[in-house]
Amino acid sequence: MRIRHEFVKFIPDSLEQNVVYVSIRYRTMTHLCMCGCGNKVVTPIRPERWQLLYDGSSISLKPSVGNWDLPRQSHYWITNDEVIWSHKMNPDEIRTVKAIQRDRINKHYVKKTGKHWWFGR
Repeated sequence: MRIRHEFVKFIPDSLEQNVVYVSIRYRTMTHLCMCGCGNKVVTPIRPERWQLLYDGSSISLKPSVGNWDLPRQSHYWITNDEVIWSHKMNPDEIRTVKAIQRDRINKHYVKKTGKHWWFGR
């Protein structure tokens, strides 16, 4: 499935399906979930969260987008302006991925500040 990206200063109030809005200024990427459910998906562009790659004509996002808190729990990669779907993850897989994400965020934050970001959660 092909998508279109738009670099914007501010994320618009009204989003189009299959369009990814990228605000470099605010280090944020926003789009409507690619499954078509209409839910807004916000991905903060940060070293410990997601990395945006731009090759001059298309964007890619790493790691994947896992919308596990949304009803359909869609999971996909955005690579060269294309959506590549993943398998539907089971609850154990989702818990494992969330733990890996928390660990990555915490390690980055501890490295920067010496303090734990995810303490007590």
